[in-house]
Amino acid sequence: MGLQYEEHFTIPFDMTDVKQEIIISQFISHCLGISGRQSASIGRSDLDVFEQYGLVWVVTDYELLIFRLPSYNETVRIVTEPISYNKFFCYRKFYVYDEAGNLLIDILSYFVLIHFQDRKVVPVPDDLIAPYQSEKVKKIQRSPRYQVLEDPESKDYRIRYFDIDMNGHVNNSKYLEWMYDALEYDFLLAHRPSHIQLKYVKEVSPGGIISSKVELDNLTSQHEIWSDGHIHAQAIIQWEKRDDR
Repeated sequence: MGLQYEEHFTIPFDMTDVKQEIIISQFISHCLGISGRQSASIGRSDLDVFEQYGLVWVVTDYELLIFRLPSYNETVRIVTEPISYNKFFCYRKFYVYDEAGNLLIDILSYFVLIHFQDRKVVPVPDDLIAPYQSEKVKKIQRSPRYQVLEDPESKDYRIRYFDIDMNGHVNNSKYLEWMYDALEYDFLLAHRPSHIQLKYVKEVSPGGIISSKVELDNLTSQHEIWSDGHIHAQAIIQWEKRDDR
């Protein structure tokens, strides 16, 4: 078990959609901010890691189990815990609870450390991780096998200035937004996600066009983000029909 950290958060208007539920991509970004504040509290802020080790954190995968989406003006408790790490990966959990203590969302995130200049993955220094009190393990979490889409529908987007974050690449939240947007509005109104598996393959740089591709099979959608002939992100989303439409 790692060092836990928690915050309470009231869902604001600008983080909700037409159903008054959280926008998943933005909420994930908020959770990352919480992990950043934990890191800063133990002397491992992004700036500390960069100045001391010349490294930056990068998220490679997310897995979300969604039991209920928090709604506008609801206060939730978000608990995060760096649960384990191995030679190259660090695994962090986020648990989102309502005021009655019910688990709403369970998020598993995969992190790696890379050199800022050459963007190459490096082994995780034990002394960097020590303050988190997480267990060192040999096992590597295996994400699902993503099948290359055979006959997807596709939408193209020009990468905008505000899609780029302080690292000079497209912010992680944008990929999931592009994936959602490839689905029909009426489908999104009538369904909610119950499980999301998301993998970042390659960073998208400023300029150019991305293509958001999707294949929908009953209640499972598979997604790819392409740019310059390369896959940059993949996802599998399980949906369930709403009973409140």
